[in-house]
Amino acid sequence: MVFTFGTPLSYGVFRGPFSEAFAVSPLTLSAVFSLMLFTFFIGSGLVGVFAARLPARWVLLASAGATALLAPSLYVVDSYLGLAVVFAVLGLALGTVFVLITSVVPRWFEARRGAATGLIFMGNGLGLFVLPPLWQVSFAAVGVRRGFLVIMGVTAVAFSLAGLTCRRPQWAAPSTATAGELLEWVGELAGTRTFRLLFVGMGLGFAWYQLLAAYAVDLFAARGLTAVGASAAFGLIGGVSIVSRIGGGYLADHVGSRRAFLGSLACAAVGLILFFPPRASLLAAGIVLIGLGLGGCATLYVPLLMQTYSLEKDTAVIGVFNVAGGIGALAMPPLGTATVAYTDGYTVAILLTVIVTVVAYRLISTATTA
Repeated sequence: MVFTFGTPLSYGVFRGPFSEAFAVSPLTLSAVFSLMLFTFFIGSGLVGVFAARLPARWVLLASAGATALLAPSLYVVDSYLGLAVVFAVLGLALGTVFVLITSVVPRWFEARRGAATGLIFMGNGLGLFVLPPLWQVSFAAVGVRRGFLVIMGVTAVAFSLAGLTCRRPQWAAPSTATAGELLEWVGELAGTRTFRLLFVGMGLGFAWYQLLAAYAVDLFAARGLTAVGASAAFGLIGGVSIVSRIGGGYLADHVGSRRAFLGSLACAAVGLILFFPPRASLLAAGIVLIGLGLGGCATLYVPLLMQTYSLEKDTAVIGVFNVAGGIGALAMPPLGTATVAYTDGYTVAILLTVIVTVVAYRLISTATTA
């Protein structure tokens, strides 16, 4: 889980080094990273729907193999199209691992499902904390191609270990639904008001952080931090989220996943508002609040969905809602980059991020009380 979210949401760190190494403009590169997020969410979401019928370990090992093949790919890729293919496949592999682990591990727990989910999601928080500065340092130390080779190689090893150990419990056999039955089930879901509200709300619940990731490193640098310091500050959001991933899970077991999830979104919105004034103290407070909100949002949507829908289709449920995140992911990196470039500042970008967060709160609140 450390490597699933940590790499795709480090794309703000990738932009500068990749632009220099491959002579592609940052705005053009943002489309490549949009494609990565698209396949991370939508591609893996579709895999998740149909992988509900397959043994989890074989899907994980296939993803590990794809990641290993991608590790040296930048030594043979030298074009925009080649980068697009590499990052599209990478997003699919990373997202598939995320969907499988996220949907299978909580099945082992019933009374303490929220706490268990929080513990497994610590990996995501650690990845968001460690990987942005790690990518920054590796690019500076050994270059883009070698840095990518090393970190992707380690990622492949981690995914292989997950594939060897992760399986559904005996009492939670894979779904026996055929592909046609799964498609029919998705169609029935799409016809309900609750699903439509949740689908859009969850998409925006992912999108606010994707939008922030597009400009956060540059924002922190504009506020006086060095390049490494700005990457570390962005990683600190993920570091702080480790606390709320654990605490949010325990909180959900006591007050309910709905209240805990909505409280996390509200916390993130307040933290984003603190980014408006150019003051170091408010910036630090905003980082803490956004980290706390991020951890809760990233963890608690799983028990919230499992509470709302049948557990038999565990992987399919998580996969369907991953598609919602992918739709927003297509627009967020270019939107964040373009907003900053064309307004020559960060005020509009921050405002847009706040609006996305508030709308997500409203839609999910309405859907879960309907």
